Amino acid sequence: MKNDIQIAQENEMLPIVNVAETLGLVEDDLKQYGKYKAKLDWNKIDSLKNESDGKLILVTAISPTPAGEGKSTMTVGLGDALSKIGKKTMIALREPSMGPTMGMKGGAAGGGYAQVQPMEEINLHFTGDMHAITTTNNALAAFIDNHIQQGNELNIDPRRITWKRVLDINDRALRNIVIGLGGATNGVPREDGFDITVASEIMAILCLATSLENLKKRLGDIVIGYNMNRKPVTVRDLQMEGALTLLLKDALEPNLVQTLYHTPAFVHGGPFANIAHGCNSVIATKTALKLADYVITEAGFGADLGAEKFLDIKTPVLEKTPDAVVMVATIRSLKMHGGAEMASLKEVEDVEAVKAGFVNLQKHIENMQRYGIPVVVGINQFVHDTPAELTALQRLCDEINIPCILASTWENGPDGGIELAEAVVDACEQSNQFQPLYIAEDTSIQEKISKIVKEIYGGSDVQYTNKAQNQMRQFARNGWGNFPVCMAKTQYSLSDDPKKLARPEGFTITIREFVPKIGAGFIVALTGDILTMPGLPKKPAALNMDVLEDGTVTGLF
Repeated sequence: MKNDIQIAQENEMLPIVNVAETLGLVEDDLKQYGKYKAKLDWNKIDSLKNESDGKLILVTAISPTPAGEGKSTMTVGLGDALSKIGKKTMIALREPSMGPTMGMKGGAAGGGYAQVQPMEEINLHFTGDMHAITTTNNALAAFIDNHIQQGNELNIDPRRITWKRVLDINDRALRNIVIGLGGATNGVPREDGFDITVASEIMAILCLATSLENLKKRLGDIVIGYNMNRKPVTVRDLQMEGALTLLLKDALEPNLVQTLYHTPAFVHGGPFANIAHGCNSVIATKTALKLADYVITEAGFGADLGAEKFLDIKTPVLEKTPDAVVMVATIRSLKMHGGAEMASLKEVEDVEAVKAGFVNLQKHIENMQRYGIPVVVGINQFVHDTPAELTALQRLCDEINIPCILASTWENGPDGGIELAEAVVDACEQSNQFQPLYIAEDTSIQEKISKIVKEIYGGSDVQYTNKAQNQMRQFARNGWGNFPVCMAKTQYSLSDDPKKLARPEGFTITIREFVPKIGAGFIVALTGDILTMPGLPKKPAALNMDVLEDGTVTGLF
């Protein structure tokens, strides 16, 4: 079979104006970026606010493994399948980060015959949103250092500046740096560091803002560090929220593209789910709900990360809960959770490993049911899956009364997702008694973390380092205890140890420190050795990438 980029390049796209017409949009509603992509104008977005909402389907997954689950592929394929059975459908995805694109993964726009297009542009510079976020973040860093250089009217303590610079590429050498060297005219020397752009609070704010006014307020609320009296210093204190909003005003508008089968899709915002909240923008999702009858969106990594954050951080802002959840799994990833070796996944039938690994899928299903949302299991089918393995999984799902549907959208496009689409439509009509995990305003930081660890991860206890305990006392004094908690944790395990696969129990999660993201409206809790600036692998995906004389891109997945 052809690889992803070959399939994408051979497909004929429709002009984006034609795609927009299927949603009832006209050319004046768009800000076009070439022929095949556009931003939706803010005036049009604002005009839709009183329209009724369509159905919202959240696509999530089991704990990821190196074998892959194909969550984005399933999201795109399901959207195409819903369109094929006559449903007015939109897809709402995150934008890829250059870090994993050039590092571990290659492209991130779906795969096979379930892709969004133009995939090369989406995976690279797209409409410039990532650059705008990076520039805004680093402009703030420059303003902070200039304020100190020019007399430090706010009495900022250079030792307690928490705002970092960012770059949308994996670069471990920039995690910890010293700036301001070279004499008095080159700034005040201090320790600093870089995060990856998708971990920036600016990214989170863009994805949670509901309007330009709300964006400006959230930017003003950002805490950049502390003064000599250990009181928080905000962007509003620096009087820079207006300039930062100006840099982001175009990036706030969602990007409209299409799938291989011309289903419209918003691709907007890109926070990671292991170090941020892992969902596309509220504006994109909310607008899609006004334009379509069914909206398919995904949350990053497994349901313990992306889906929990979607439901406890994004949903209160979105003011719409999912009508159904699709839980993505593969036979080979279940086999890995059941103890099978990576090298044996394709060659060796292992029904017992499927059964042993099912406990991971079951825990994620239970977690979504705990929120009161109907669940459908979508099995991303591969050619090496055997009938016995598939039958075993089907029986296990039948035993807990969960629909389990095989889907082959990667290979067969929308035709491979018809049965899943029909099951999702049925699920959306079921009773939905949504119950959040906690009410942020009514529970302490410790209580929120305890609920996440014990009810979602299945752990037994939480430990806090001295630094984390001191921070919680400080947060209480600052009035920050009522914010939701965004857990930064390995994606590979329900615990904070990536080697503990399947369904570990009796473990303790250690919170080593917190990062207050007051503008975004949540507190990040760092666990284990999770990093906010990843490194590149020994052989980055970029080694396979090239561009031919005629401009054709190669090697991008």
